[in-house]
Amino acid sequence: MVIPVHDVNPVRRTPWVTYALIAANVLVFLSTPGIAGSVSGESSLAQMCHLHAFLDHYAAVPRELIHDQLPGAVPTGQVAVGPNGAGCAIGPPGYDKSPALSVFTAMFLHGGWVHLLGNMLFLLIFGNNIEDRMGHVRYFLFYVVCGYAAGYGFAYLNADSADPLIGASGAIAGVLGAYLVLYPRARVWVLVPFLIFLPLRLPAWLVLGFWFVLQAVYSSGEGVSDAGTVAYAAHIVGFLAGMLLAWPLKPGTPPPPEPRGLLFGRRARPRQTW
Repeated sequence: MVIPVHDVNPVRRTPWVTYALIAANVLVFLSTPGIAGSVSGESSLAQMCHLHAFLDHYAAVPRELIHDQLPGAVPTGQVAVGPNGAGCAIGPPGYDKSPALSVFTAMFLHGGWVHLLGNMLFLLIFGNNIEDRMGHVRYFLFYVVCGYAAGYGFAYLNADSADPLIGASGAIAGVLGAYLVLYPRARVWVLVPFLIFLPLRLPAWLVLGFWFVLQAVYSSGEGVSDAGTVAYAAHIVGFLAGMLLAWPLKPGTPPPPEPRGLLFGRRARPRQTW
């Protein structure tokens, strides 16, 4: 997987919504119960039980989305001791939960620092141009719609799953799909792991197209060991939703000011004009 670090595609206005989304994701992550364990690498059983209860309350659960009803027993956040030793207690839910609203709250939850920082990196690099093209309000609505499409799309493909679905990946995948439609020839600085991290400037269609192909391969369970814990299908649905929603804007989108070709090293540095 190539790691994007910067795109050569200037914007006309400050991407306040993108910055606000990043700030909100970071603040929610830092406020998530049990997050201290993800920082230090160690979590107590009480922290883990509290975290499970929190995610079950605010994450999107495919079975709940499809059937629009809560389970009879959920994690309570307390530690209990049973025949097999200590574990997390379960009991009737002590809260009212809207499955539809949980898709929105789940967009701001992440399972760890790598999950969070990876998503925010992609949002920062590619989201500013989509916000610049759509405008602040339309961009925010676009982001939410892509997140809902990804969440419900994954739920319909996994209707019996009770595993919480969290992360901004589906909505950000929509941003990537829109970027591919609107700025396929924009140049993106990436780090390619080849013995060392080799800096290259590649066209967006290659970077994002390769990303999409990887999601499709991973969703089939090929080439990855954690296909059951990462919602790759949600990435695919969000990406396609972003492409479809951005397509009407393509005719009026000015091309990025960048020459053709795959460049690297000093020749790839963008020229400054005054």
